[in-house]
Amino acid sequence: MKVAIIHYWLVNMRGGEKMLEALLEMFPQADVYTHVYNPKAVSALIKNRRVITSRINRLPFAKKLYQFYMPLMPNALMDFNLQQYDLVISSEAGPAKGVVANPNAYHLCYCHSPMRYLWDMYHEYFRGSNPFVRFFMKRLIPSLRLWDISSANLVDRFVTNSHYVAKRICRIYNREAEVVYGPAPIERFFAIERKPSDYYLFFGQITGYKRADIAIEACVKSGRKLIIAGAGAGKKNTKKYKKNGLIRFTGRVSDDEAAALFTGARALLYPGIEDLGLVPIEAQAAGCPVIAFREGGAVETVNENVTGIFFDEQTPESLIKAIDRFEQIEVTFRERRLFYDHVQQFSQSAFIERMRRVLEEKRRI
Repeated sequence: MKVAIIHYWLVNMRGGEKMLEALLEMFPQADVYTHVYNPKAVSALIKNRRVITSRINRLPFAKKLYQFYMPLMPNALMDFNLQQYDLVISSEAGPAKGVVANPNAYHLCYCHSPMRYLWDMYHEYFRGSNPFVRFFMKRLIPSLRLWDISSANLVDRFVTNSHYVAKRICRIYNREAEVVYGPAPIERFFAIERKPSDYYLFFGQITGYKRADIAIEACVKSGRKLIIAGAGAGKKNTKKYKKNGLIRFTGRVSDDEAAALFTGARALLYPGIEDLGLVPIEAQAAGCPVIAFREGGAVETVNENVTGIFFDEQTPESLIKAIDRFEQIEVTFRERRLFYDHVQQFSQSAFIERMRRVLEEKRRI
């Protein structure tokens, strides 16, 4: 069977690229198609496969400015001749599912999310962009939305990473989506000994919707130590909190440093809303409890009162109350086996098993 995997762009190694690696484990013979490809930014597993790019890859500074070329990507998908393939798997978070496959081929789309900048986060992206970008967004987004909806008809079956995203797929595309969790790199955390210290942890790129501000304000107000690991803090923030001795910014960290932070934190603070979120899964794999906002993928990845707890309002005050409650019952989160059992459903092996089952059915839904 000839297999083609279409991935929106290959410029870093995040959750979508980890899923691509799992698909390449399943289909060693698969060819990879993408809009933009930076071999230096991907794993050896991806680099060693045949990667075909669209015309976007040849545009100026495409490896850095790829998102600015997004309006050109739907048309660029026509560069890909997929007539020889029996199975087409599109990995969608940017334009990928709009490829034209052989009429006899089966097209499965793993939709990490309908494109957020077109739909539910449009206003947030619009507010955060410069006037030049806003000018073009107003004129291009309506036609991109029409393309996004119509291209859903080219897909035989949708698969996604959470019930939270499945609801968005149903609302936007009017299609059902099978939920297949993972894959998360949980195994590397299992053998690490848990040694809780006196700090809480916020982990991830510091962007608006992740709401690092809530974690910072909650810890400053309640006098608790917080380590913030991830890029994007900026000099203004680091200087602002440097003197109080409670908040420490580490910037981007390595995998080994991340593991050490997870095993040393009293708990991971997770105040944002994610589609699924690999960070809470990795934290729990290391035995670190999670204090999360009760919305989005965290509702599915955190086992309440077993591997973590929730707070119900996206405010520092609500988070402080949750931390107070956590500290009263902190001793109940020390059974490592419960964490291990819970995160198994997000493993790469579980992902591959569920994907094989979906592909064996080959139904159009």
